Amino acid sequence: MENAPKHVGIIIDGNRRFAKRLMLEPWNGHKYGAKKVEDLLEWCKEAGVKELTLYAFSIENFERPKKEFDYIMDVFRETHKKLIKDPRLNKYGLRINFIGRLELFPKDIQEKAKKLMERTKNNNNYVINFAFGYGGRAEIVDATKRILEKKLKPEDIDEKSFAEYLYLNDDVDLIIRTSGEKRTSGFLLWQGSYAEYVFVDKLWPEFEKEDFVKAVEDYSHRKRRLGK
Repeated sequence: MENAPKHVGIIIDGNRRFAKRLMLEPWNGHKYGAKKVEDLLEWCKEAGVKELTLYAFSIENFERPKKEFDYIMDVFRETHKKLIKDPRLNKYGLRINFIGRLELFPKDIQEKAKKLMERTKNNNNYVINFAFGYGGRAEIVDATKRILEKKLKPEDIDEKSFAEYLYLNDDVDLIIRTSGEKRTSGFLLWQGSYAEYVFVDKLWPEFEKEDFVKAVEDYSHRKRRLGK
């Protein structure tokens, strides 16, 4: 697609509300949401999107009920089993990253995430970043701590050097949020400072290829001034 964004971020919102519509326990919606993620790679590939960052689990999500948290972890474990064997990892040259405070998760979840990153670290054609245990403010705080640990001099710090200490040193072009909510929820505060936004009324499990294409086409017709 001409003028397609190279880097798209998606706030995947609405899993619990979707489950309630089906008269299920709220946390069952995460299973449907995970299945939708499996389709995204093909959509991105067809549209010419090279990098995708998904807001999968925020810092605030740790406050969810234990039963829901445990269910989400089980969904991750099942998704990992599929993804680690997915032939598209090598076929498409797909690299997978996890950005956020991974250390806050159960040990086996940390190990599975690291295994996926190690498995794909040399792939460079496409990238999926899972924002996992993520918060935009937390990212900036953690970057500041790393700079202090390095004992950098004030004169050596500018926007370019600061960005090197973030979880993700890559600006995002387009951010999509599902579920009809119109807020950023702390997603990619630094990287998305000049991103274009598209808000979609559908809940995440209802989000389809045509919705993704429409958002990308919307972006492709906008004139980005980047503050100039």
